Amino acid sequence: MTVPAQPLNQGTLNPLPAAGPVTPPPPPEPVIVPVKWLLDNASAPIQCRAISEVAKIGGPAQEAVSKLPYTYPPALLLALEQGLDGTWNHSMLGVPSARAEKFEGVGTINAFRRLLEYGWDRESPPLAHARRVLFRLLAEDEDPAYLYELGGKAAVDHETLVRGRMLLREAAASVLAQAGYESDPRLRGAARRIMQRVGAFLKSPLAEKPFTRIGNQHALAAEAAPPSYYTLQMLAYMPLFRSENYELLELLYTYLTQPQPRSELVQVVGKKVVPTPHLVCGDMLPHRNAADADVPFALVWLELMARLGYLRRNDNWNKLFERFLDDRDAQGVWHPHKGMAAVRSTNPFVWASYPLESGSAGEDRWADATFRLGLIARLAGRPIEPV
Repeated sequence: MTVPAQPLNQGTLNPLPAAGPVTPPPPPEPVIVPVKWLLDNASAPIQCRAISEVAKIGGPAQEAVSKLPYTYPPALLLALEQGLDGTWNHSMLGVPSARAEKFEGVGTINAFRRLLEYGWDRESPPLAHARRVLFRLLAEDEDPAYLYELGGKAAVDHETLVRGRMLLREAAASVLAQAGYESDPRLRGAARRIMQRVGAFLKSPLAEKPFTRIGNQHALAAEAAPPSYYTLQMLAYMPLFRSENYELLELLYTYLTQPQPRSELVQVVGKKVVPTPHLVCGDMLPHRNAADADVPFALVWLELMARLGYLRRNDNWNKLFERFLDDRDAQGVWHPHKGMAAVRSTNPFVWASYPLESGSAGEDRWADATFRLGLIARLAGRPIEPV
């Protein structure tokens, strides 16, 4: 016998509620930038960059401040210390020691970047003179003299030679990108080779377990190729190149948000284990304590993430940035949580951009951080309210 189909009891069903209009998230609050205060208290480079890069005030105001960076005594002194061969101290990656009174021991790449941070144009004589050497580094010149300080005085083994050329190539690419040479085929070719190597590492199982045990310490395997800080800087100033390599940039974001190893990074190079402070193996600003321990580096890292387009995507970095904004007074001027001393950093990757101020006793000691917070907000797409 066939049982007739039973009709559904419509009264027992729970119909889905009708879809209502989707409420868009509220727009981000404007970030106050104390432009007048910066013009009254900051150095010439910060005044110029606050007008042109943060407030984006064009016309007569920008024209009036455009020449200011070339009147700043520290910038002029740094430019005058350049050698006849276009380098500073026949070095590339050197930074002045904590005891240095001026720029003793600075390397070419850091000096070049410092002048860019001071607001100097890439066509200014010192930068134009230095770029020939930097572009030659992109080609991995076979001449041992082009290893500069990485070559040392003794004979260099093959593995050290390869590592030195690779490191200098990435550092040169980063500063040439910051100077605005993204469309130059030499830089694009170097960037493509760098990202092919890093991309192959990020896609490999080695990215999850890159360490090997050497004696009583863990070291990165010789074939491990995590991104360097210079690679991140290069990508930060090459927006078109980033858009052409979207998949790799997604892998890179995932990699940069993983926990950073606690121990100092070292790597196997030939038969030696060498320090690799330039390599990045995870989140270098994971929490509030890290930000408070080195405020200048925290600001530099947040700026780097903003330029890469990562800051808006990461809740933790956003919260740390908002906390820095909360530390500003009613004028929008930043002050530290504790004490009244200017914040300093010993991180070598901070030297070229912080501090740009030469004084550390008056109101100008707050100018660097105040300006940098405004710049990060602008790069992150936040509305800017100049006051």
